[in-house]
Amino acid sequence: MRLRHPSGRIVHLSCEIASRTASNLPAVIAQLDTYGAVRARLGADALGVSLWLPPTLAAALAVESRARTRLRAEIDARRLEVVTLSGAPFDEGGGETPAWTKPARREYTLDLARILLDLLDEDAVRGTVSTTGLGSRDGWSEAEEKAAAGILRRLSHGLADLAWQNGRAVRVGFQPAAGQVLDSPEQTVAALSRVDKDRLGVSLDLGHAARHWPDPAAGIETITDAGLAIVEVRLTAVAGSTTAAWREGLRRVFGQNGPLTENLTLVGRATETSVEQIAGEVAYLLAELAALGLAPENEPCPAR
Repeated sequence: MRLRHPSGRIVHLSCEIASRTASNLPAVIAQLDTYGAVRARLGADALGVSLWLPPTLAAALAVESRARTRLRAEIDARRLEVVTLSGAPFDEGGGETPAWTKPARREYTLDLARILLDLLDEDAVRGTVSTTGLGSRDGWSEAEEKAAAGILRRLSHGLADLAWQNGRAVRVGFQPAAGQVLDSPEQTVAALSRVDKDRLGVSLDLGHAARHWPDPAAGIETITDAGLAIVEVRLTAVAGSTTAAWREGLRRVFGQNGPLTENLTLVGRATETSVEQIAGEVAYLLAELAALGLAPENEPCPAR
């Protein structure tokens, strides 16, 4: 779903589809039916979705152009849009989730980038893949840091090659999380200080910021002042004890001086399975964004 910010910039709102049961292409396609129904219930021209594709499926889709074409056709048939893919879960059956010290993490992310380039709408100039906060801080040593730096350089080179071949770019956002190398704003800035900032940035979970950062708005400013792009904002739009904190973060990202990102992903709750529940969450978030002046692309921005 495309929203227009008062500045005139477009923000893409997507619903994450992250079920671990979608291990093959037919299962992924079956999930799209629910979100096509959500789009219809909301009366929207289109609805963004962010897919999780497990590594085995991603590797197959990256080399099978006919399968990518089929997936794109199924997305279009339901009037859905894809501008982001999630590479954060990784494991397909409770196995080890490799850190960014392992080449498998880079290969998986580049597979997702290749797939995303074929799923983007024709007028989209770039997309985003979200991933983990490098690895667990527990046991993270200078050797791990050096290994990760080398893999991130090769990731950046791979993304540059894809951009040169396709004329469109994919950026990768690393997600701060509790216990990860990327956790606090200061740790995030320190860990990503030497990366290619044109292609690598931060995938910011406002729920994490609300729970773990003393001042989410100030933390966001710390990240952007360091020259790091917030390539995606993630949010579970449910009222609760952290609502005031994530609202402050939302204002910092999409307020008068924003938007600081062009991608906002609604992360569903585990119990949300019905069309009505998902549509309700989208409507709730749209109301929060309307208060900041954002409106569907084909509607006038609300007065603030």
